[in-house]
Amino acid sequence: MKAPLSLNRRDLLKGGVAAGTAGMLSTSAFNLLAADSTKAPNANKYSFMLGDFEVSTLLAGSRIATEPQTIFGKNVSSEKFATVSAENFIPVDKTKFYFTPTVVKAGNEVVLFDTGLNPASVSTPLRAAGIEPDDVTVVVITHMHGDHVGGLSGDGGAVTFKNARYVTGEAEFDAWAKRDNKNFKNKVEPLAEKMEFLKDGGSVASGITAIGAFGHTPGHMIYMLESGGKQFAIIADTANHYVWSLAYPDWEVKFDMDKAKAAATRRQVFGMLAADKIPFAGYHMPFPATGFVEFRGEGGFRYVAASYQLDLG
Repeated sequence: MKAPLSLNRRDLLKGGVAAGTAGMLSTSAFNLLAADSTKAPNANKYSFMLGDFEVSTLLAGSRIATEPQTIFGKNVSSEKFATVSAENFIPVDKTKFYFTPTVVKAGNEVVLFDTGLNPASVSTPLRAAGIEPDDVTVVVITHMHGDHVGGLSGDGGAVTFKNARYVTGEAEFDAWAKRDNKNFKNKVEPLAEKMEFLKDGGSVASGITAIGAFGHTPGHMIYMLESGGKQFAIIADTANHYVWSLAYPDWEVKFDMDKAKAAATRRQVFGMLAADKIPFAGYHMPFPATGFVEFRGEGGFRYVAASYQLDLG
């Protein structure tokens, strides 16, 4: 059932925004990470079956960025950062970002989790998965950074997913509605009347459950898929890098609004996934962005990229 937009939210939208807080939910750093157009990707979708669900991760863009320690590991020494990077065969002077929405065919529903940087970036891999934008019945927004809401609409406000209902976290929407943010105003606010708002434990559709994972943003949510006795998690931006964030959950990340809470969330989420051996997709993991996590010494974790496990059905 669609949850009504509360009077509180209407007042927030009609009554203006809090002054002086625009930067709190700024996505200016991510706005620099546009899709890399220098060459065509090797692949832009990866599909597998999870019970009766068909799950596809979609490469909606990538970008190489320099000086990664200005983003990750801001609270550790450059020597520590260099040592960890060398141990994992990655350079210290540059990194590559991936932007990976996930789409799930679940019975009569086609559920898209996040929308990339713009309509073209998500529509192209969707079509590679055999799905037209008009086929999408549900759009789930895990949180409202620009690289997750950018594909909701195009120039002039043309809606990308014309036949979809929209779902997002209640706390996330309320937090952004209080602030002066261009992406929220242009991409999310026009769809507010069509949105359903979930709390921790809320259901998107049968077999798809919301889990609160706050810290990266005030209402950041992840989602658990369950079908045929199998589970798969969509962790969104719980970790923005498979080494510098996932493996070392206490390393501070520039994009995390509440850094202490984000670190605690990483420990909680990856602890659960490691204990139960649940595979997952991470929005910024190396494409196809699917893998497992295991406990590592010194209170950390290790990312294990999926090979053929998910292909076995």
